[in-house]
Amino acid sequence: MNQQYIVTHPWSIIEEGFDPERVKSSESLFSLGNGAMGQRANFEEQYSGPTFQGSYIAGVYYPDKTRVGWWKNGYPEYFAKVLNAPNWIGVNVSVDGEALDLHTCKSVADFKRELDMKTGLYTRSFKATLQNGKEVEVSVLRFLSLDMDELGVIDYRVTPLNADAQISFTPYIDAGITNEDSNWDDKFWDIKGISANKSAAFIHSATEKTAFHVCTYMDSQVFLNDKPVAESQVDQTAMTASVTYEAMVAKGDTINLEKYAGYTVSTNHAIDDLIPAAKAVLAKGMETGVKALANAQAAAWEQIWAMADIKIQGDDKAQQGIRFNIFQLNQTYLGKDPRLNIGPKGFTGEKYGGSTYWDTEAYCLPFYMATKNQEVAKNLLIYRYKHLQKAIENAQKLGFTDGAALYPMVTMNGEECHNEWEITFEEIHRNGAIAFAIFNYARYTGDTSYINEMGAEVLIGIARFWKQRATFSKEKGKYVILGVTGPNEYENNVNNNWYTNFSAQWCLNYAAAQMNRIKSEAAADYERITNKTNLTAAEIEDWTAVADGLYFPYSQEHNVFLQQDGFLDKELIEVSDLDPKQRPINQHWSWDRILRSPYIKQADTLQGFYFFEDQFTDEELERHFDFYEPFTVHESSLSPCVHAIQAAKLGRMQQAYTFYLRTSRLDLDDYNKEVEEGCHITSMAGTWMSIVEGFAGFRIRDDKPSLTPRIPEQWDSYRFRVNFRGQILTVTIDANSCSLEVDGDSSLTVSVNGQDVSVSPGAATTVNL
Repeated sequence: MNQQYIVTHPWSIIEEGFDPERVKSSESLFSLGNGAMGQRANFEEQYSGPTFQGSYIAGVYYPDKTRVGWWKNGYPEYFAKVLNAPNWIGVNVSVDGEALDLHTCKSVADFKRELDMKTGLYTRSFKATLQNGKEVEVSVLRFLSLDMDELGVIDYRVTPLNADAQISFTPYIDAGITNEDSNWDDKFWDIKGISANKSAAFIHSATEKTAFHVCTYMDSQVFLNDKPVAESQVDQTAMTASVTYEAMVAKGDTINLEKYAGYTVSTNHAIDDLIPAAKAVLAKGMETGVKALANAQAAAWEQIWAMADIKIQGDDKAQQGIRFNIFQLNQTYLGKDPRLNIGPKGFTGEKYGGSTYWDTEAYCLPFYMATKNQEVAKNLLIYRYKHLQKAIENAQKLGFTDGAALYPMVTMNGEECHNEWEITFEEIHRNGAIAFAIFNYARYTGDTSYINEMGAEVLIGIARFWKQRATFSKEKGKYVILGVTGPNEYENNVNNNWYTNFSAQWCLNYAAAQMNRIKSEAAADYERITNKTNLTAAEIEDWTAVADGLYFPYSQEHNVFLQQDGFLDKELIEVSDLDPKQRPINQHWSWDRILRSPYIKQADTLQGFYFFEDQFTDEELERHFDFYEPFTVHESSLSPCVHAIQAAKLGRMQQAYTFYLRTSRLDLDDYNKEVEEGCHITSMAGTWMSIVEGFAGFRIRDDKPSLTPRIPEQWDSYRFRVNFRGQILTVTIDANSCSLEVDGDSSLTVSVNGQDVSVSPGAATTVNL
């Protein structure tokens, strides 16, 4: 049974009623972020029940020493982890000397929290009766400023309900924090200094090994009936700094604390400037005030939504799902800083180390290309170019030579930092996703300058890797790729995973084609690249020879490409015949049993049909979809979106809609029973793709946008916008028509169901379906 406690609402995530069993799940779902920092939705006041405290700073990580039972040559020594950063949200509250703690209160009533996605504001309110009999009403506002991305704001209000009460607020900052997922319980942070002066406090700490310096800071002010209350005490410990305010509050009156806090980081400031920079942020924040900052936050989100929103009429559950996904993607990454990337959990948890995976190139790039601008998408590609030397070093550690590059499965700085052999060194298909992203960017933007300036070197390194990774089989008379794991991680160490082999072939041919294009179009670039990489025409010919000679396992009986050589040796029992009590199998079966089963964690062969769809007919897609989907358990968050896109392409809209709901509400309804660990951020981009590429059939063909519009019967209409080469195209689809509008000065040609339509600015063009 999936959780169903989140109230359905088109613009908000709402929880009503306090249930300690839901606290950790809600801490994930109500998380906040602004691209530079983020945090789980922990309570500000103390909470003695089960909770997962988490505050995170973009780009700050620690190389946690690898922990494996049996060391193998080639293992990375460290698993880089996003760090639980010093906590700035804390506010201890006491009522007549008793701590406010929802875990120990006699009763909690009217509990409600709401994340308003339209404005980016998170609020929480409740009435509590403490053990001492005092009743209070509490309301809290919190947000992380998008305009001032080093600043977070809390407005905390307490009203005594049944008697006058002595209320005290103790806002604090705390550097004594740990990571839930530490391998060796290492000390990640070294505290360099703590200072507090009147209402302001600062902790200067630095990460061990990586030497990121961070100033965690706060300032605050308290008002009773709008009159200031002076701080009564300033405290420091070895780990914390706090300020206490106290006042006698009459029954029915309200006392409120405004807390301004956040981080300055040595990636953006000189170490000696961290505290002065923090003071400047605090001064500006406090001068602006909570109300004006909240209004600015709403305005900043209005700008994001103007471009990124998908509006669905007639289905609030679907509407809430897509907006939650778009909201979390924008909280995680805004594209301002090319040093940053998109971790699979974003700022909502620690699983997967907060690092960069192939998810970025395969799933996130299309979303950012279409809803931001090409500079944001280009930054994601520049990130990989800057890591090329590390990718070459990663390949060298495994015995590859001459500039062959293997991009890491998991990384913070370009070094591989994942240590499951069957994933780290066998799931090499990730190289293909990075090359495909370069192609995808050039196809979408029409901009080949990135390839000429940087991308060609990446493609050369990847092509060299595939050329060396393929082995010529005398028996088959073909090149084979042995000992791999495809996207389906429920098969390890298999031979000739079709998706891996096809990706390799495509990469080799694409790298060769791009070098030939550069040679004819930009001779100076060609000379610079070939000199830098020692590339010769003979080497390029070797790439295409290996590509032409690659082997692809095929079943004549089923008329499909085989996922890998031994797939038909398995006992082919479909998922529908499994006992539902055994699902998800990764929580009920031994790994040995999973590996011997035919069950597919996520799109594997079908991932290739998604990326390289232009090379296959719809009839071939249908055959492969009908063969593989019945064995797919969708136990990866990345699975339902690919299947939604393909089901829609095949006109199977009910199935596509079911997959869409699963991907869009994966976390809201906790399908995988793990949301308390954090949300699935990178798969959220797949939700956007399910609608735009799936239902609307949006593609770039012949240098122009192309649509094959469809609509689920549950919807009245849907509307989205894409930024295509600087022109904003608005698409509205209902059961009978597709309406197109374009912003700008010039008209845009759009293909709808194969027919070219000229769309002029200033007027909607409607195509009957």
